[in-house]
Amino acid sequence: MNSSFGMKHILQFFLFVALQILLMDSLVLFSTGFCFIYVAFLLFLPIGINRVWLLLLGFIAGFSVDVFYDTMGIHAAAGVLLAFLRPHVLNLLTPHDGYESSDSVNIHAMGWRWFLTYTFTLLLFHHAAVFFLETISLETVWYTLAKVLLSTLFTGIVMVVLQLLFFSPKGAGRRV
Repeated sequence: MNSSFGMKHILQFFLFVALQILLMDSLVLFSTGFCFIYVAFLLFLPIGINRVWLLLLGFIAGFSVDVFYDTMGIHAAAGVLLAFLRPHVLNLLTPHDGYESSDSVNIHAMGWRWFLTYTFTLLLFHHAAVFFLETISLETVWYTLAKVLLSTLFTGIVMVVLQLLFFSPKGAGRRV
């Protein structure tokens, strides 16, 4: 792993966590839709990242949000779940010619259908973990499901916008 690669992802980590803490905390749709932008850090990591590192980064990202949100490990648990499920989702979506170990998750390189399936699947699991751990009750299951679905949609749209605005279409000749 070269230093520019590491530095890029360190900056992304701080940027996404800072955006989450400073901006996204107060940006809520209809008291139901929340945007957890910090998971973009985990979703946009290179495909070939070591699984142990991925789990550790999932914990660190989630714990960083927990510290500021005072949520007692809910985001850390959901971040680790997302990191655990990510390689399995990637295996399900593997194209015929496979992935290069240096491939990054990029809507331009992987295509819309692949990116949307990957993103919304992992966001759905992450958000379900966050909101069901938050309530720990099935009394409000319909409201919790509404929060999961609306928040998944909200966060997913923000991730697509981030990809289109800030991630380079260079090397996007590969389509899945």
